[in-house]
Amino acid sequence: MTRPLLSPGAADALLFDLGRVVLDIDFNKALACWAGHAGCEPAHLVGRFARDEISQRHETGEISDAEFFAALRASMGIELSDTQFLEGWNAIFAGEMPGIAPLLKRAAKRLPLYAFSNTNGAHVEHFSKAYAGVLGHFREIFLSSSIGLRKPDGAAYDHVVKAIGVPASRIVFFDDLAENIEGARFRGLTAVHVTSPEDVAGALAALGI
Repeated sequence: MTRPLLSPGAADALLFDLGRVVLDIDFNKALACWAGHAGCEPAHLVGRFARDEISQRHETGEISDAEFFAALRASMGIELSDTQFLEGWNAIFAGEMPGIAPLLKRAAKRLPLYAFSNTNGAHVEHFSKAYAGVLGHFREIFLSSSIGLRKPDGAAYDHVVKAIGVPASRIVFFDDLAENIEGARFRGLTAVHVTSPEDVAGALAALGI
């Protein structure tokens, strides 16, 4: 994937994905928790958990947490309570990405920061409290479950760009998924594919931040 051309003064706003860019995510923690409650090995559940259409509908607010957990109960074949599913579901958050907090703090002194996450109500309630400190650097966090649109749909980027209020070409977007980077570039944003916090640090340095 080609790297974007970044230079001092090239951006009026920075837009960050949350998962694996700001917050570390480990789905194995969910499987371990659920397996513990179900009395089986996590490996028994690996092939039964998928980011499918039900998951996407959950992320756009079309179905509730309870409906999502009911779907998991059926697809994974484990009779857990909603409370047990929620415990594992929120266990995927493994802390802040290393070194991201000081990078955001520094960047926020120079440009307005925003976030855009494909997420769901249960996760929002959890991470909004657990990571309030690092998330406080963002002027606004756009949530797929609130706006009813998710990456990489073009309408999702258009919604966020309009809300930020600057031209798409003046927004630098950071995301860990190639399809989201491609979707953002198609809608005119400058996008940086994040594989580690060093990618964020390098982009900020190129921007003179």
